[in-house]
Amino acid sequence: MLAGTRNRWAVRSFIILLAAMLSFGVPQIVAPSEAQAYGWSRTLKEGSSGADVRELQIRVAGWAADSASRTHVAVDGQFGPGTKAAVTRFQRAYGLSADGVAGPNTHKALNALEASDGSTKNFNFSEFYSKDGSQFNGGKVGASTVKENVRRMMYKLEAIRKKAGDRAITVNSGFRSIKHNSNVGGASNSQHMYGIAADIVVSGRTVSQTISYAQTSGFSGIIRYSTFTHVDNRAEYSYGSSGYYWAV
Repeated sequence: MLAGTRNRWAVRSFIILLAAMLSFGVPQIVAPSEAQAYGWSRTLKEGSSGADVRELQIRVAGWAADSASRTHVAVDGQFGPGTKAAVTRFQRAYGLSADGVAGPNTHKALNALEASDGSTKNFNFSEFYSKDGSQFNGGKVGASTVKENVRRMMYKLEAIRKKAGDRAITVNSGFRSIKHNSNVGGASNSQHMYGIAADIVVSGRTVSQTISYAQTSGFSGIIRYSTFTHVDNRAEYSYGSSGYYWAV
């Protein structure tokens, strides 16, 4: 009886203590939640539509063509021939059955490129921060829009990295705040101010080789510089410079 009474008293005391913690805002120890990969809930194929198709399009956008082509994968949530072709190229590059149907094995390969913070396996958001310390703030669109634009850029750069033989890519310049863009003498409507451009160097690859990878990866802006390559997605956004511009 004594042991039973003690047990009841211990339980009651714990309940009272817990209630007090909640009432007075005492910090609680909470186990961190594990980052979850994108929840693909169905097999996607030509004719499918929806938000998951849009996410698929973002992730295979760097596989827009087999050879130099001024084309890109439309991120519209409609699984058409262009999306199927890009999925097929992605599957081939990653050693999967290349049927253009995004099933469990393709989902697994896509999620292997995803980092827990929403960036990608080989790129960090901080690599694209404006060099003046403003991170993704102070541009021509809001910080959350810049971040999403950068995320889409990352998947195209993952494709270039794969095509280059898994060579590391250095981002010399990603997003630029309006102030920073002015300070470095950037164009008045530089695509960098929207987070849709990057100046890159591929380790062990020439500028010409980098350009050749970019020309199959859905980039609508490609500009040759002596030591780096500028790539951007100007044709995909209403605020981007219209049309394609390849100065290669």
